[in-house]
This record gives sequence, C-alpha cells and structure tokens, in this order.
Amino acid sequence: MKTLQDLDIFVRAADNGSLSAAARSLDLTAAAASAALKRLEQQLGVQLFVRSTRTLRLTEHGEQFLTHCRPALEALQQVSQQLLTGRQEFRGALRLAAPSDFGRNLLLPWLDLFQARHPGVEIRLYLSDRFANLYSEPIDAAFRYGEPLESSLVALPLATGHRRILCASPQYLARHGIPETPDALVDHRCLCYMFGDEIHNNWSFSRDGGTPFTVRVNAFNVSNDGDVVRRWALLGRGIAYKAYCDVAHDLAQGGLQALCQDWTPQRSPLYMVVPGRRQVTPLLRCLRNFVAEQIATEQIAGPMPAGGQ
Repeated sequence: MKTLQDLDIFVRAADNGSLSAAARSLDLTAAAASAALKRLEQQLGVQLFVRSTRTLRLTEHGEQFLTHCRPALEALQQVSQQLLTGRQEFRGALRLAAPSDFGRNLLLPWLDLFQARHPGVEIRLYLSDRFANLYSEPIDAAFRYGEPLESSLVALPLATGHRRILCASPQYLARHGIPETPDALVDHRCLCYMFGDEIHNNWSFSRDGGTPFTVRVNAFNVSNDGDVVRRWALLGRGIAYKAYCDVAHDLAQGGLQALCQDWTPQRSPLYMVVPGRRQVTPLLRCLRNFVAEQIATEQIAGPMPAGGQ
C-alpha cells in the first residue's frame, strides 16, 4: 500500500532527521524515499520539511501533520497486519531470547496463547539476563529493557514509556518502616541486580521534571537473575527497584507495595530487537503485535509517572 509506506517514510524521516536513514530502515533507495515525500507533500498541498544538503527539519505544517500522522499510521499498520495474519497461516520455528523474570512470568504464558492461535509455530525460548548476541547466536529476536546500544539493531517498540518502580513487601515495611524519599533508601536493605561483575546499586529518580539524581543504595542481597530479585522482594528480604512489567501483578495482588510515588523512577522502555530490517518477517511482526496487545490488555506498561512526564 503506497500511501501507507509514504506515511511511514515521513515519520521515520522526522524521527531520524534524515531521509536517507528513513530509506535505509525500509530497504529503499534514497531516490524512492524522496519521491514518496514529494508525493505526500503534493497530496497535502504543503511543504513538510525544510531541506538542505546536510539537514532536514520539519516545517510548522510538518510538525502539525506529524502529531496526527504518527498514531494514525500505527493504527493503520496494526489493522493491516491483523488483516494479513487473519488470512495467513504461519509455520516455522521462532528462536527468542528474553530476560529471566519477563520470560518466565509474562512471556511464557503469552507464547502459549500465541501458539494456540498459530499452532504451526514452534518456539525455542532462551532465558538469560545477559544480552544475547543476535549476530553470532541462533536467535531471531530478543526482548530487552532499555534503549538498544547497537545502532545496527532494529528495535520494535512494545512499551516505550515503561519505567522501573520502587517496591517492597508489606512484611518488610512493617519491620523496617516505609522510606518517604529516595534518599532514605541508604538506611534500608536493598535487593540489587548484577550484570556481569557490575552491581546495579545506583538507583536514579527525578521529581517534577527536574534533573535526575542518583542514590547509591546498600546492596543487601545481590543476584544476576532478575527473577531472584523479585522473589526476594516478595519474601520480605528488602526493597527492589524493578521493571514495572515484572512486578505489576504482584503490586495488584498486594504481594508488593509501591514506594516513593511522588518521585519519577528511571525509564526502562521495552523492545523486541532483531538483527536487521530484513529479519522482520511477517511472523515476527505478528508476534510483536501480539505481545504489545497483551501488555496493553493486562495494563502492565506502568502508571503515568509523577508530574505527568
């Protein structure tokens, strides 16, 4: 659908500040992307970008159009994919990597539902809190928190507004008291995650849109497995700073209690990452849309941060 692709090129060019980057992300030539943008401007009767040999920036009309175009494009892409998958029978194996906590407690039951819809799909699931190398390991896609460090990877968004949350069990709080501010965490037992040899005991927060600040907490218990940190928190061993997705059900059921809610915790966007644009097969895109649908349905992307940021 040419119109849908033209809109996609426009949004990608606006996001990257580069028409050539938008073309590369869609495996198009720069000339084809330029023609698509000109075609869109002719249809709208306005100029969307101010172009020079080195820069590309939105005009006032372009900024206005982008505001309405982005959600409309996402909705159209989703409907188009639903129509496609509704008449396409998927077969084959999906080799997926995911963090231990997210993989065991959320992704695993979602994959069961996905296979019920698509019984011809086989799953190879690798759970580890280390980052799988998508270029050298037999992995089709990886689920990851945080912005991808490798610029060559393609990151398909699942919950870009997702954040961490400070939490502890009611039992721990009854014994040790409730920290009223992040600074008070230095007097508490904190449950920390370890990546490689690095202990993640620098926890960041902000308030009212201010400059983020970091609290260096006392790492009472440490594990290289995120699910262990969550289980320790449920057992009352201390305070955890977890991805909201991982503890959303525990918070809803009362096993954990959110803390310092007047402060905005650190961003932790969730993506499905693939080695390159050519590897985004219809099956992988169908899975991405399905997981995003589950996150929205179960309302585990996280609450609005303090101050509405």
